[in-house]
Amino acid sequence: MGIKWRHWAVSAAALALTLPAATGCESTPDTRPTPTAAPSTSVPRVCADPAAGPAKAPAGAVTVDPAVAGDLAAKTKSSPPNTTFWLRPGKHRLASDRYAQVIPKEGNSYLGAPGAVLDGRKTNQYAFGGTARDVTIRYLTVQGFVAPHDEGVVNHDSADGWLIEHATIQNNSGAGLMAGAGQQVRASCLRGNGQYGMNAYKAGGTISGLVVEGNEITGNNRDDWERRRPGCGCTGGVKFWAVNGADVRGNWVHDNRGAGLWADTNNNDFRIEDNVLEANDGAALIYETSYNAVIRKNTIRRNNWVEGRRHADSGDNFPFATVYLSESGGEPRIRARTDKIEIYRNVLEDNWSGITLWENADRFCNSPANASSGQCTLLVKDTRRCAQPAIATAPLYADCRWKTQRVDIHSNRFVLDKSVVLCTVKCDRMAVLANYGTYPDWSPYQGERVADAITREQHNRWHDNVYLGPWKFVAHDPSRILDPGQWQAAPYQQDAGSTFRAREGG
Repeated sequence: MGIKWRHWAVSAAALALTLPAATGCESTPDTRPTPTAAPSTSVPRVCADPAAGPAKAPAGAVTVDPAVAGDLAAKTKSSPPNTTFWLRPGKHRLASDRYAQVIPKEGNSYLGAPGAVLDGRKTNQYAFGGTARDVTIRYLTVQGFVAPHDEGVVNHDSADGWLIEHATIQNNSGAGLMAGAGQQVRASCLRGNGQYGMNAYKAGGTISGLVVEGNEITGNNRDDWERRRPGCGCTGGVKFWAVNGADVRGNWVHDNRGAGLWADTNNNDFRIEDNVLEANDGAALIYETSYNAVIRKNTIRRNNWVEGRRHADSGDNFPFATVYLSESGGEPRIRARTDKIEIYRNVLEDNWSGITLWENADRFCNSPANASSGQCTLLVKDTRRCAQPAIATAPLYADCRWKTQRVDIHSNRFVLDKSVVLCTVKCDRMAVLANYGTYPDWSPYQGERVADAITREQHNRWHDNVYLGPWKFVAHDPSRILDPGQWQAAPYQQDAGSTFRAREGG
């Protein structure tokens, strides 16, 4: 699974659509914004100033002693469901076995006193696992665990109904946190984990009713997995897989290596609002092969400097974006709180490029080019149906392909000062485009069919935005670079009611 920014099965016709260009970058490929010391709007600084837990054990709570290795797991095992555990100040340890972990019972609560830390000592793989529902973890620091790639330290088995609040989950390998249905992650610090701050993935199931609110998510993908496994699509602050219904609001997502937030493969019904997304090496937000979302009132600053610049310096002309929608759109047939993707009232300032709407013409159900291998759209349950001859006719011609459609981008403020970003070209683009379809040989989407559709037939619309700075626009394919007048004119007719002021920044 995971993103392929583009899959160019290049033919002679496709080559005619691709023009080389110099990057014009004025710094090295690894130039990063200065690490963010404070958010640019009022977002809780929960890593620097964590809330303190109860200094005394609540009535009826079981007290856990940090001087006794394995005390937390042992007392959990010997206590009934719905027990509250209070961890004394100090560094708590599990048994030395790498698989030693706490297996909560339904309704258990774990409260950390001020200074309470559960430390895996680079020995234990997991902190909390099992399938018990409705577990609460508050005021506790969890650190030093060594979960394997794609696995998580807290809620390792993606149990449902967990509440993680005022917690610090830091400096672990793998993902700091997994997610189950109905999980709430609030006012917590997800910092410096090797792969993800949180991996919202449930093997063999769908996560619904996920809430991620008021957290600081920073410095994750410390182990740089895209370098270790190029093209894995397995990095960033938070990754969402097949989540049906999520509210992601009021978070400060910054300085992650890779993307800040990444929804990948058959997610639906997201509200991403009132977040500050800044100084992430890659895109602030990727919404990939997914459906129906509202993205509003976010502050998005200084993202994509590292990854955008790296691709530009390599000679790649693709419009790598800070908000990137890849084969994702509104679909009224899939139940959600909206039937489109609406992006509005956001401020995007001094990022590497803006918003790109993209479709890979070769990526569809049953295609070898589908990076989400084995997966099909939410409209087709049996991937095998997407084959000749049926795929060439309705309804499968439409339903076997994830489509970037019904995207409404309005009332946003786009600010670009190239002297801040330190570039001259390739960092200044909005885009709606696809590649020239070539693969496989039985594909019904060959040629410019998908590029024509995403550009003019699938109800993707920019309007009533404000642009400050020297913005350019890409339509249909990477070679068609337009100025604002061309972007607004036929045949594209985008950004009706928008205003443009070309001076740098402001």
